[in-house]
Amino acid sequence: MTTLKIGDKAPNFEGIDQDGLAHTLSDYGGKKLIVFFYPKASTPGCTAEACDLRDNFERFTDQNYQLLGVSADSAKAQANFKTKQKLPYNLLADENKSVIEAFGVWGPKKFMGKEYDGIHRTTFVIDENGIIEDIITKVKTKEHSAQLLK
Repeated sequence: MTTLKIGDKAPNFEGIDQDGLAHTLSDYGGKKLIVFFYPKASTPGCTAEACDLRDNFERFTDQNYQLLGVSADSAKAQANFKTKQKLPYNLLADENKSVIEAFGVWGPKKFMGKEYDGIHRTTFVIDENGIIEDIITKVKTKEHSAQLLK
């Protein structure tokens, strides 16, 4: 799993969002960036998490935070998720898992006794200089904003 630690330089990622636009770490220089990884768009836990962040979006922007969601869903699935839930931030469609693997959140998971590989729900808080200032691995989907806005 993730070998990244607080104080490390964030991976210099490049990903494509729901509209086909590229995003890189350097696009967010001078701003704080929250990158949250979630298993699958439009599933109950991921919807709860995305909507909690949406409902607190103004609080994030007031503190100079940008948000970026990432999953291995297609751009079409991400666009549908963003539109349906009225999400005010972009979602990367990381189908080739380059961003997911750069952050080290892909790996073995267990669900209902079955083992499989998937995305571990993890959130990284990156400061204005590209340094990781927090990593949340035990995400509470309905209270994620409270975990981030201490």
